[in-house]
Amino acid sequence: MNPSKNIGRDEHGVCHVQGADKAEAFEMMGYAHGKDRAMQILLMRILGQGRTSEFLSSSDEMLEIDIFFRRMNWAGSIFSEIEKLSSEAKKVGDAYCAGVNRAMAEKIPWECKLLGYKPEPWCLEDIILLSRMVGYLTLAQSQGEMERFFIELVQAGVDEERLQELFPGILGGLDIDLVKKIDLQERLISPDSLWNIAAPLMMASNNWVVSGKKTASKKPMLANDPHLEINRLPNVWYEIVLKTRDTYFMGATMPGLPAIIVGRNPDLAWGATYTFMDGTDSWIEKCKDGKYLRGPDKWMPFDEREETINRKKKDPVKVVFHENSHGVLEGNPHQEGYYITTAWAPGRSGATTLNSMVQMFEAKTVKEGMALLGRLETSWNFVLADRAGNIGFQMSGLMPIRRKGVSGFVPLPGWEEKNDWQGFEKPEDLPRNLNPECGYFVTSNQNLNEYGEVDPINVGMGPYRSDRIGNLLSANNAITRQHMYKMHYDVYSMQAEAFMKILAPLLPDTPNGVILKNWDFEYAADSEGACLFDIFYRELYREVFGRHGFGKTAVDHLHGHTGIFNDFYINFDRILLSENSSWFGGKTREDIYLKAVEKALGAQPEKWGNGRNVIMKNILFDGKLPKFMGFDRGPITIIGSLATPHQGQIFESANRLTTFAPSLRVVTDLSTDDLYTNMAGGPSDRRFSKWYCSDLANWASGKYKKLTANAEKKFEF
Repeated sequence: MNPSKNIGRDEHGVCHVQGADKAEAFEMMGYAHGKDRAMQILLMRILGQGRTSEFLSSSDEMLEIDIFFRRMNWAGSIFSEIEKLSSEAKKVGDAYCAGVNRAMAEKIPWECKLLGYKPEPWCLEDIILLSRMVGYLTLAQSQGEMERFFIELVQAGVDEERLQELFPGILGGLDIDLVKKIDLQERLISPDSLWNIAAPLMMASNNWVVSGKKTASKKPMLANDPHLEINRLPNVWYEIVLKTRDTYFMGATMPGLPAIIVGRNPDLAWGATYTFMDGTDSWIEKCKDGKYLRGPDKWMPFDEREETINRKKKDPVKVVFHENSHGVLEGNPHQEGYYITTAWAPGRSGATTLNSMVQMFEAKTVKEGMALLGRLETSWNFVLADRAGNIGFQMSGLMPIRRKGVSGFVPLPGWEEKNDWQGFEKPEDLPRNLNPECGYFVTSNQNLNEYGEVDPINVGMGPYRSDRIGNLLSANNAITRQHMYKMHYDVYSMQAEAFMKILAPLLPDTPNGVILKNWDFEYAADSEGACLFDIFYRELYREVFGRHGFGKTAVDHLHGHTGIFNDFYINFDRILLSENSSWFGGKTREDIYLKAVEKALGAQPEKWGNGRNVIMKNILFDGKLPKFMGFDRGPITIIGSLATPHQGQIFESANRLTTFAPSLRVVTDLSTDDLYTNMAGGPSDRRFSKWYCSDLANWASGKYKKLTANAEKKFEF
């Protein structure tokens, strides 16, 4: 096959490929990924294999990165997954890999020579590895961090009354005295560095679907805007249009994986957000002499896995991980004590996910799509719409079956067999909804347990974004693409509205008091009220959880250097909005609000956009090259807040500045065959390509480009 005859770019630089059949189309997808995003996918593989010290840097920071990924062992137990692939999935996967390798055989990224890295061929093992990484970083990871944070609160002496108020209904099985005995090896209050390259940090997203009875076209419409880290180049996403003789398949892919994650075919469209399903559990292990207690008096040896980490110009480092049926131990079992083992349910997954995703190529109905996407092993919220007029919602993910009365949030004694996982829940019992009566469905990482037979979510994000989107949808029965676009850029905060109902009557008629009292609850770039409210909100955290909780220093660290408050703010907001709380230290809510607002009232008003200008940095060079070389772009201004439909967050995580905003925006109307999109970046990771950052102006200005299977190929690939 001659790739040049089967591939080209439309006027926006988006790749269009033509294949005789599905396998050939995916081979061309692999070729496109290998040409446009080779450095991105190679860096992801280096990272996932725990080989950054070998190829990038021999610093202590890189060693910690490699130890983290070796501990997760995503590169292990892959061959057993490959054996589970359907014949079709294996054929598609092999074809995709052949395409990637053909592209790299033609030209290896020049950065590889700079690093002294000669890439191995791309293979099925790499696809499985990346599928695990994408499902974990940092989505499932944040769930684990929250559970670790809980352990730290217990060990800091926070009493059970306050713990129950902060984590209502999910502390079944808690033994405070036992949790206090855990020798916690890594703490959020003083975290080690994780990674600073390649892997995207993922936070949240919106997606919604609307039936034809509420649209101007009388056909369903679907919108999606994954909120990921955007201060990085290239963008996480790669847009593509695949065509065969009979059909098309177009949307957003993640380079390295043969799948359309957000997109459509002629009959069916789908969009994805993350679900805070609790698929991460920890067990308390009683250890001594290299063994762990199992049952009342049986001591079992750990399995030992030795990993050798090669380092540039330094001696290799050998690391031993101790494992049992619960997961990997954090600690040295030869030193007597209580440690935790941790497991992530999809950690040995991949085959079922790939089997399902390749079948989406031909799926025609929402029911078919729900059945396929519900089998994905990692956790997502999918909304779907079909040409026949149906809409639906389906959650995916391996949800552990636990003993009655426990949620998976609290670490339980590992020596008690009753605390082991008992398999996984069926996809059809997970939250799902077909053709809701209201005519629309919205997900924004909120608690969706009410739609299922089981409860996968024990901590999640607040309902503010979904409520705002739902309000806008319910008020309109003639929705158009333009309405969807406007909702993508909506910066109205229902969170701020809730707090201001309490705060506004307490404000004095000073200049800042008037600005705050008259604020329209929108986090626009020129809003002074948003800036003043943000000062108040942060001071409220310090006042309640700092002064009367776990200390102001810890609160400031969690605010500025972790995603705890950003991911799970609803747990804290419930307390801050309560009339009375054990966290108030005997003070009234009004007194606390007045104390917190003092700093805001004394501040010099600034516009919200001031100080929210960030540089988009190349993932390999991370801002180390001079600006004139053009590897970095910007600054760009991040509008919105953590609770607005257009999410806008900026904080430091793992020693790097992290931003969360819509990385990609997608709208489609099933009355047409088109997909309308923009994204923060461009098709290529090649700095000297005209497509390196070609869509950024559209993303910033609110302009959408049209992807269509019938587009003219205006540029050679």
